[in-house]
Amino acid sequence: MADRAQPLKSRWGLGVATLVAMLILGALAAVAFRAEVGRGLGFADWAAIRFTVTQAVLSALVSVILAIPVARALARRRFFGRRVLIALMGAPFILPVIVAILGILAVFGRSGWLSDMLALFGFEPLQVYGLHGVVLAHVFFNLPLATRLILQGWQEIPAERFRLAAQLNAGPLAMWRLLEAPMLRQVVPGALAVVFAICLSSFAVALTLGGGPRATTIELAIYQAFRFDFDLGRAALLSGIQLLLTGAAAIVALRVATGEGFGAGLDRPVRRWDGQGTLARRLDAVFVIAAALFLLLPLSAIVIEGLPGLLSMGASVWLAAGTSALIAGISTLVLLGIALPMAVAVALGRGGLVEVAGLLGLAVSPLVIGTGLFIVIYPIADPFILALPVTALVNALMSLPFALRILIPRVREILGRYGRLSLSLDIRGWVFVRRVLLPRLRPQIGFAAGLAAALSMGDLGVIALFADSDTATLPLQVYRLMGAYRMDAASGGALLLLCLSMGAFYVFDRGGRRYAET
Repeated sequence: MADRAQPLKSRWGLGVATLVAMLILGALAAVAFRAEVGRGLGFADWAAIRFTVTQAVLSALVSVILAIPVARALARRRFFGRRVLIALMGAPFILPVIVAILGILAVFGRSGWLSDMLALFGFEPLQVYGLHGVVLAHVFFNLPLATRLILQGWQEIPAERFRLAAQLNAGPLAMWRLLEAPMLRQVVPGALAVVFAICLSSFAVALTLGGGPRATTIELAIYQAFRFDFDLGRAALLSGIQLLLTGAAAIVALRVATGEGFGAGLDRPVRRWDGQGTLARRLDAVFVIAAALFLLLPLSAIVIEGLPGLLSMGASVWLAAGTSALIAGISTLVLLGIALPMAVAVALGRGGLVEVAGLLGLAVSPLVIGTGLFIVIYPIADPFILALPVTALVNALMSLPFALRILIPRVREILGRYGRLSLSLDIRGWVFVRRVLLPRLRPQIGFAAGLAAALSMGDLGVIALFADSDTATLPLQVYRLMGAYRMDAASGGALLLLCLSMGAFYVFDRGGRRYAET
């Protein structure tokens, strides 16, 4: 689309995208400037790099391998609650990390439910700290994502292919060789790359479940160099390495080819005639039930353990909850102010710089951006005074790639449908935005705002760099309570955080859909 044929111009989006790129690249330039290249890396640094790559590889492999039979069972079975289960698989994405970790500890920890059951039979309690604990937490977060990605691949196989296979009386092996295995070869590499890229930037998981120097990720090493040693040169050098790893993983995730697919179908509902034997049905049931229990038990533990803890929370927890709500609100407003003009610019066909600027938030770790901003702010102001606005800004940048993916298709559709008509009625500029664009974009705005608010509410990253002893968000306060072994209060804070995060997402998302097209 050309600007001259549309009621909006792309200059605002291009300007905002330029500011976003300058902010992120400026922070990275500050990191690169402070990096002491000739100094080299110490033994602990190389150990952190090895552990980061190792846990990311293991987490990606375990998540995707387990996701394949779960996705296959969901693809070929119809049962009561299937839609709810698939919807719940999106919950870990917006679930605060510290909340999920407390749920995992309540189920799999040394004093957890499974350890109590094992003690009845004389077995030793489970040990959840270390590499296996980090991998367990990452599988909890990424198994649903991998399942959704692979399930989408199964659903994209045209129904006519399954009908033809049934008419030819193709057996399970033939069905696997002709349809399922080719699809998995197309989808699985991309799922592995995405999960690997996500696990590379692990911070809160390693901070709480790492278990010591032998289980330190690069981001945790950056945090330690920054907070405990105030070694900005070492933090900058590690940040550069983190950037290279996450950037390379993100590029691979984006560039992994999906193949030519299976061709177009007639969009009929997919009906499966395979896997009707007793053994296949039982195996599918086992995989679905196991996945559901793996996801629902920690969430249930949060509620069960957190309800008594609500009574033991002090005033500091409620103050931290207010701080988190304030940061989430500011972050959401900043995100919408950035994402809307950028989405319009992309929809108008000026997507080169804009899309690159939007993807920077996905490729660059928030801890790296936080380190760069600290280096920039430190000579001219006290960074700890600016902890809250900096945290809100970085949280908005981290949510930007997801918001753009939500907004761009709908903005493109609105401009294509109403653009020329609005021009003929001389409706353009802010009038078009207020009367045409925003009313029809409310569901997507609500969804993007809810996602941004939930992610910001549960973030435990940049605030850990900038916060002093008197400043804390709710996730940071819960972490401090865990460190002080006040697990009852920590569980209560986690339940409060879960309610706030899910509540913020529901209010924004529901509000956008309720008043859409009015």
